[in-house]
Amino acid sequence: MTLIEKFWESVPTAWFRTRARIRHTAAEQFGLTVEQFQVLRRIRHGIDSVSAIAADKNASRPAVSAAVDGLVTRGLVARQTDEQDRRHIHLTLTTPAGQTALSAIYEQTDAWLAQRLTTLTPVEQEQLQTGLELLKKIMEISEQ
Repeated sequence: MTLIEKFWESVPTAWFRTRARIRHTAAEQFGLTVEQFQVLRRIRHGIDSVSAIAADKNASRPAVSAAVDGLVTRGLVARQTDEQDRRHIHLTLTTPAGQTALSAIYEQTDAWLAQRLTTLTPVEQEQLQTGLELLKKIMEISEQ
C-alpha cells in the first residue's frame, strides 16, 4: 500500500469517527444539533456574527441564523448590538451555560480519545505523535 493510499484509508476514518463522537455527545448530553455545536465552536474561536460564521462554514445565512436562534432561546448564546454600528450584531457565549456546554463536550471527547490512545504502547504513542506532527507540517505548506 502506498503512503497516499494509507493516508486515504486512515485520516478520513479517524476524522469521521472523532466528529461522530463529538456530534453524539453534543446531541445526547446537551440536545444540540450539529449546526448548533458548530456555531458554538466558531463563536468560541472569535467568529462573532451570523455572516462570518456562514462564510467560515460555507453555509447559508438562514441555516446559521436558525441555529443561533435555537442557541439564544436556550440561553447558550447572546446577541449584542455593536455600539459603533447598530446594524451589526455580535454573538457571544453566555456565561456559564454556553462555555460549560462546549467545555463539557470537549472534555468528554478528550476522555474518549485518551482511552483509545491507552491501547498503544509508549513507542506507538511516540510514533503517532511524530506522524501527526508531520501530517500537520505537510498540510501547512501553502499552495503556490
